[in-house]
Amino acid sequence: MNTAASSESVTELYRAHHGWLNGWLRRRLDNASDAADLAQDAFLRIIRARNADAIVEPRHYLATIAKGLVVDLFRRRSLESQYLELLARQPEQEWPSEEARALVIETLMEVDRMLDGLGPRVKETFLLAQCEGLSYPEIAGRVGISLRTVNNYMARAMEHCCLYQLQQGA
Repeated sequence: MNTAASSESVTELYRAHHGWLNGWLRRRLDNASDAADLAQDAFLRIIRARNADAIVEPRHYLATIAKGLVVDLFRRRSLESQYLELLARQPEQEWPSEEARALVIETLMEVDRMLDGLGPRVKETFLLAQCEGLSYPEIAGRVGISLRTVNNYMARAMEHCCLYQLQQGA
């Protein structure tokens, strides 16, 4: 696909469906600013994917992208809220700078994306080992599973994380 044709396709798609998508998001989010941001993000994804010429059902396609963006928005806000609650328990002089907080939240989002798709028990096992530094026997006792299951869960989580990293590098 040549770049000029792709650019024209995105322009046509944007003109024909941006207003609809913005309204669709505004009704679901009840927030015009968030709706406008996510509508723009949806079109940015299409530009990055370079597949505007191949889109057969634009509104369905855009709605699918937008649903994922809404999930990401709420997931990010939830993580950010939890982080800020944790931070609020610390003395103010120990708070990191705004830039450091933004980096922490971005890192948390990336870890969340990386662990997405793991079952809740596997994720919990992995986080207990990686974040709390618990040994496998300690995890088995806390979660109420066998040591063999902890080993299996950790192997599954490590494989999942390695595959994620390979996909991100590709």
